[in-house]
Amino acid sequence: MSQNIKILENGIHLQFEVTNERDVRFLHFGAKPYNEVELWDDKRRSKLRLVEVHVSGENHDDHHGPKHTGTLPGKRLKLTEFEDSRNAIGRKLVFHQRDEEVTGLVIRSHFQLYDGIPVIRAWTEVENSGEEAVGLEYVSSFAYTGFSKEGVAERDRKIKLHIPHNTWYGEAQWQSNTLPELGLNTVNEFSMKRLSYSNTGTWSSSQYAPMAFMENTETGDGLIWQIEHNGSWHYEISDMTEVLYLQLSGPTENEHHWWKQLMPGDMFSTVTVAVSAVAGGLQKGIDAMTLYRREIRRANSDNEKLPVIFNDYMNCLFGDPTTEKLIPLIDAAAEVGCEYYCIDCGWYSDGYWWDGVGEWLPSEQRFPGGITEVLDYIRNQGMVPGLWLELEVMGVECKKASEVPDDWFFIRHGKRVIDHSRYQLDYRNPEVRAYANRVIDRLVQEYGVGYIKMDYNINGGIGTELQADSFGDGLLEHNRAYLSWMDGVFARYPELVIENCGSGGMRLDYAMLSRHSIQSSSDQTDYLKNAAIAAASASLVTPEQCAVWSYPLRDAVREEVVMNMINSLLLRIHQSGHLAEISPEGLAYVKEGITYYKSIREHIATGLPFWPNGMPRLEDPWLSYGIREDNRLFLAVWRMDGEPVNTFPLPEGIGRDVDIKLAYPSNGEVDWYWNRSAGSLSVSIPCRRAARLLEITLL
Repeated sequence: MSQNIKILENGIHLQFEVTNERDVRFLHFGAKPYNEVELWDDKRRSKLRLVEVHVSGENHDDHHGPKHTGTLPGKRLKLTEFEDSRNAIGRKLVFHQRDEEVTGLVIRSHFQLYDGIPVIRAWTEVENSGEEAVGLEYVSSFAYTGFSKEGVAERDRKIKLHIPHNTWYGEAQWQSNTLPELGLNTVNEFSMKRLSYSNTGTWSSSQYAPMAFMENTETGDGLIWQIEHNGSWHYEISDMTEVLYLQLSGPTENEHHWWKQLMPGDMFSTVTVAVSAVAGGLQKGIDAMTLYRREIRRANSDNEKLPVIFNDYMNCLFGDPTTEKLIPLIDAAAEVGCEYYCIDCGWYSDGYWWDGVGEWLPSEQRFPGGITEVLDYIRNQGMVPGLWLELEVMGVECKKASEVPDDWFFIRHGKRVIDHSRYQLDYRNPEVRAYANRVIDRLVQEYGVGYIKMDYNINGGIGTELQADSFGDGLLEHNRAYLSWMDGVFARYPELVIENCGSGGMRLDYAMLSRHSIQSSSDQTDYLKNAAIAAASASLVTPEQCAVWSYPLRDAVREEVVMNMINSLLLRIHQSGHLAEISPEGLAYVKEGITYYKSIREHIATGLPFWPNGMPRLEDPWLSYGIREDNRLFLAVWRMDGEPVNTFPLPEGIGRDVDIKLAYPSNGEVDWYWNRSAGSLSVSIPCRRAARLLEITLL
């Protein structure tokens, strides 16, 4: 008799079947149970594979097209052991399977659950216990076939896919579509078509954030996931045996030039992914992911205290710092209440700095009294000093780049990889890591820096050929070596704050963000567009990690200053702008905003983000975003080019009285009406392109 394994943990229902032949089938993953799958015939249930693994020289035993289905030896695997245990963070499931017929590969599928959080973290280990080398072409981190089986409506009508599109200057822009709108129609019990989303290279989110949400609008069920990798990744959605499957992975051969040779005794582990099954739509999914992201993140005081940071780049010095220019800015930043001051790019170069980066020695021309004079001045003004770095590259004009050997860099076809006038450093090389450590140690120990803006402005591409089985293998090992190096930095300097910046939000992934306490959300210079980006960003990163620019221009009028501040007040303030030169009224609004922020930031660190009108987009006439904690809501609303009045559903308030007050600005024109029976708030702002922040208490 086959064995059914049914598990209910933290609101997630998991069901597996182990047949008499020791085949493992992943029957169900959802927020509700679904026992009807047990009635499916054996042929159909046999398609519900736990893992897909394909190796070189094996048959792709399926009519699959570009899909990663029908893999071998994945289809031959037999269960040898099932572990069901608990550890310090929750329940842990591990399925041990082995290809006993041909390769001798041992496959371990890991599912880590987290107490009180409806999310699993999944990854796959592959060990070569055979006698011959094996070439890996594809290994899934998570594979589940069966989404869309619940309900009676047609799949083409009831399933929606919500994708966070990402680009430089336009991060966190969610799009929602039915599957036919994306080109995946029901044509048979399966099709060749797939919806394929990938990243290739060292910018993990240059086109899409590595996450998505798939929703059954008939039943209210959904799956939300994130791929936790700072390099190439892939996921695909298609159909198999009349239902949808979802497969998540790191790099693959077909998509990313990744191929890995496992010698006898070798072991390979995939990138980790996180998946949650929820009922209640995208908002519920992001609730779960926010809790999970906080759980897996490196413990640090920065995400508890949320200090206010001034950075002199955006709509300010733009990479041209000097002692003369910095002193008045430092004074103004201290006056409005900033707690960190970061000198951005250019501090190491006398002139054009882009293609000469790499030695990280301060310019004597910019700082005649030495850079420590300015850093000491920041400290004397009561702020922690910071500096900008880009430690993963060297400019083509950097003297040091011509003095070190080629194995410091990515190499393809015998040549150094060049992107945007920079070479990509290879962190597998111990000399590279030692060089990077010397730079960090000098900044921290000699200059007394407590904040580093770690930028990254190139894409290293498919990888490197040096000491690698493939380009993608070289890239993956570099990605992992960089994370290991970063772990070492935080071990030496646990209180050092290192901002993750990749030309803004080009590296929004939780391989990086499980380590970094703060993330740059965007390089967008237009505060109106930045409002839509900021309002959506907490869907990709926890609010207390999400740094948003506030950069009022010299001649900014009141509503421009106010919107700049509200863009950041429910996230992390990255203050900038020529504060020493704006009007006294404008400076007063900045100071008021920062003072208010300090009174509520503890709620940002522990509350959950919410969006009354759905995910904000650049073209929306009104925007809304809030933080909720218990019976208290902080709601930011932006009237862009819409009509004077808009309504915001707050279903938790249905049938309840509320107390509402204008939190910022204290003297802003605004009116509102609370509809108790509907649980909705109507807000009126008389002028276009204005924003207000409200505090709402449910009574």
